[in-house]
Amino acid sequence: MGISVSYAFIIIAVIVVIVVAKTATVVPQQSAYVIENLGKYSRTLHAGFHILVPFVEKVAYRHSLKELALDIPEQICITRDNVQVGVDAVLYMQVLDPHLASYGITNYGFAIAQLAQTTLRSEIGKIELDRTFEARGQINTNVVSELDKASAPWGVKVLRYEIKNITPPKDVLSAMEKQMRAEREKRAVVLTSEGERDAKINAAEGDKQRVIKQSEASKQQQINEAEGQAQAILAVATATAEGLRQVGIALSDRGGIEAMQLRIGEEYVKQFGKLAQSGTTLVVPANLTDLAAIVTMATSIARKPPANAQA
Repeated sequence: MGISVSYAFIIIAVIVVIVVAKTATVVPQQSAYVIENLGKYSRTLHAGFHILVPFVEKVAYRHSLKELALDIPEQICITRDNVQVGVDAVLYMQVLDPHLASYGITNYGFAIAQLAQTTLRSEIGKIELDRTFEARGQINTNVVSELDKASAPWGVKVLRYEIKNITPPKDVLSAMEKQMRAEREKRAVVLTSEGERDAKINAAEGDKQRVIKQSEASKQQQINEAEGQAQAILAVATATAEGLRQVGIALSDRGGIEAMQLRIGEEYVKQFGKLAQSGTTLVVPANLTDLAAIVTMATSIARKPPANAQA
């Protein structure tokens, strides 16, 4: 009897352990378990320790709430200008509603991957080959927008979509390389011509400035010479006027007339002597020997008062 009782306790203990193992559930952090009650959705368990009703409730689905990275394999897409390119990408998504992710669709990962491929083909078909490389950001944004709308009933949020590689055919790559080489050569020729043009413009501008500076210098020189000549003429006139004024003052003094007469006589004889030496033919006045008459005439002119003085 004692042995039978011991076996019974052992069996009961084993059964209790099995029941506890079936009913006690520990949900890890950032995970969610979907519980079914006799095949029907009951509730969603989050991180922690939970007890299930034995033989009635069970864990039907286990979901990770972490951000998942899904690799999108390379596929052939046709651009707007009918060029085939191979494109692969990576998709980032996260389960937000475990209930919808369990019952909204059978395999949300596969469905989103297929939808991403079809959406990418549609976006690539809208643009030319040359713009596919520079429009990656816009393509990624459009794909995420379309996938997010489609995956909302599945309880999944599409976070990001990134194109990894865009691979055109080899002949297209060769043509693109030739085009790029031609563009570089064209830019080199343009830059060279622009440099030569700028050099000629700078040289012409330098010549222009040099001519302007020379003309300004010549103008200033002429102005300075004219001012110098004017000042010289003014100085001569001033000196002449001052000399005449001094002569007038001397004539008004005592003995001035006699001195003037003597000076006139001396100058007359001197100039007549030079005239006689300068040529062989002379025309002389009839009264050339009458020196006294000439001196008297000059004296009368000197004593004649000015017109304004008579007025």
